[in-house]
Amino acid sequence: MLTLNETGLQNRKEWEDAGYTLPRFDRSLAAARTKEAPYWIHFGAGNIFRAFQANVVQKLLNEKILDRGLIAAEGFDYEIIEKINRPHDDYSILVTLKANGSIEKTVVGSIVESLLLDSGTADFNRLKTIFEQETLQLASFTITEKGYSLVDGNGNMLPAVAEDMAAGPQNPVSYIGKITSLLYTRYLAGEKPIAMVSMDNCSHNGTKLYNAVFTFAEKWCENGAAPAGFMDYINNKKKVSFPLSMIDKITPRPDPSVEKLLEADGLLNAAPLITRKNTYTAAFVNAEECEYLVIEDSFPNGRPPLEKGGIIFTRRETVDKVEKMKVCTCLNPLHTALAIFGCLLGYDLISKEMKDKDLKKLVEGIGYKEGLPVVINPGILNPEEFLSTVLEVRLPNPFMPDTPQRIATDTSQKLAVRFGETIKSYAASPALDPRGLKLIPLVFAGWLRYLMAVDDEGNTFPLSPDPMLESICPYIKKAELGKVTMDEAQKLLAPLLKNKDIWGVNLYELEMDTSVCKYFVQMCQEKGAVRKTLASL
Repeated sequence: MLTLNETGLQNRKEWEDAGYTLPRFDRSLAAARTKEAPYWIHFGAGNIFRAFQANVVQKLLNEKILDRGLIAAEGFDYEIIEKINRPHDDYSILVTLKANGSIEKTVVGSIVESLLLDSGTADFNRLKTIFEQETLQLASFTITEKGYSLVDGNGNMLPAVAEDMAAGPQNPVSYIGKITSLLYTRYLAGEKPIAMVSMDNCSHNGTKLYNAVFTFAEKWCENGAAPAGFMDYINNKKKVSFPLSMIDKITPRPDPSVEKLLEADGLLNAAPLITRKNTYTAAFVNAEECEYLVIEDSFPNGRPPLEKGGIIFTRRETVDKVEKMKVCTCLNPLHTALAIFGCLLGYDLISKEMKDKDLKKLVEGIGYKEGLPVVINPGILNPEEFLSTVLEVRLPNPFMPDTPQRIATDTSQKLAVRFGETIKSYAASPALDPRGLKLIPLVFAGWLRYLMAVDDEGNTFPLSPDPMLESICPYIKKAELGKVTMDEAQKLLAPLLKNKDIWGVNLYELEMDTSVCKYFVQMCQEKGAVRKTLASL
């Protein structure tokens, strides 16, 4: 049997005979060096971190380019550390699912310490010690876009945030409050430089992190909880930087088929865990082969040579172009479109949807016809080649167990960037007209039809979590299949279609409301109307 921990991995032959690639570096030595001189701490010990950044560091450790490992911290779901990381001595298994059907199994051991971001504990004291170290070069984050928000869905400040802003940096309870408190510790230790690198899959991630941290610093300085110099420290790019980045790698929830594969190898404790906070985690991560990480090269305390592991460092303007290329055209909009119509048409896998000729034509049209005309080539990645890989290799990968239901989560928070930016580019171009767009309005109408929580066969289904459901669904509930006229749709949907927070633009001002309402009415006519509308376009 295979046991994933230090003791179990001493039997290297047993693991290698089962087809696993093992770490080739002296882990105990790397751990000792890391404790003495930490250089990289990562917040958000989830799947993408374990599958991507941790694996890059392992490759560089194997090649003796690096001699120290990673420290992982988790501030949202402590069970990840308590029930996954620590029982397995911070080892994990990366299962790479390739489009050609092959599978690679890698034991990743580059994470050499894991901590809870929990104020008032020994772990938090350890985090303070790490942030006091001169050697610390970067703190990175994959905490999801919501992790940077200081307000709720209605714009009200979160209670924990308000409490922390009033109480100061000593014992914060909110996520960003704790991060800012650690930066305050580094400030008190001599204003030591550091890069705070958001690696989350969201637009202008570094700016979001900066805004959240600065809001805390400003408040603490205003109420005397911190000296004015702390705010200056946060604002000094030679001391603290907040680089932009673009990350791209699909790492779905642990898949049952992968679990069975590992159990057949003899792996103990392969079963995934669903935590009390509804996090799906396991000792393994299943992921696609393709991966991209582009980072603004702004590191005031230096940085490790991660470019030797495939990470791209470039100028801020180039990162912005790459991010817009991916988020606004070449991947994220396609994912969202497939999520919406996949739920309506009863699909359970994104890869299966790519065998549907109507859905394949839909995302090809969104990408090639409506998106590429306004994409700015960033130079370091070719948009058309990137899009082609997404459509022909990544999304159709039958071994990638990603579901439309998961991708449909928080759609209201995604539409403004994934489609709204393209619409803005059309509106700003003298040669293009947003009224000529067909497929993007169809996706908007599809999402409104999705919010009825009734699929194309007339069966009810649960909506994926979304912070705006309570405010939006009351409008949609007034619509009934077979009973929606154009006049009724325009009256019902008017308040929503004017809402720039949802779409990124006022669809009425751009005269796109008619198209959205028309498609919505068509898809509400009867059972099978969603399919008929798709086929007609």
